[in-house]
Amino acid sequence: MTTAALRPQQSSIWWIFLLQGIAGIILGLMLITAPGATLLVIVTFLGFYWLITGVLALVRVFVDRSIPWIWSLLSGIVGILAGLLVLRHPLLATVTVPTVLVIILGVQGLIMGVLEIIEGFKGGGIGSFILGVLNVLVGILLLSSPVAAALVVPLVFGILLLIEGVAHIVWAFRVRA
Repeated sequence: MTTAALRPQQSSIWWIFLLQGIAGIILGLMLITAPGATLLVIVTFLGFYWLITGVLALVRVFVDRSIPWIWSLLSGIVGILAGLLVLRHPLLATVTVPTVLVIILGVQGLIMGVLEIIEGFKGGGIGSFILGVLNVLVGILLLSSPVAAALVVPLVFGILLLIEGVAHIVWAFRVRA
């Protein structure tokens, strides 16, 4: 499909991109100017989300036979426990959730980096090798101090949301024209 083929559909919903952009800019500014309070609100919403999806996963045990019931049961229990933990201890969760995210990203960076370095040696080229080294370095950096890295998460997401918000607004007016 070409870009021209997509424009008739997108031009009629240009305002959705505009709203996404405005929301991104507002949330980005909130994360940059009041990271603690904004993160507390986001984590609280995440707690409600986990709780609700956990309950729905338990319901799925009885109504959906397309997946093994044990997976629905386990995801339901984990979702409910995670939701309750976040909602009962929101301040602790505000520090813990970003820290766990940083640890996951650090481990992922190490694994991906090692695999890309191996690929570079197997003939994937210098680009794969360099990307692998960068991923390993980022993984080590994140894992060396996950709590400190987690403190930067709101700022990084705030900047990314600002950029994405502006891009959505520009895109909205481009497809509208």
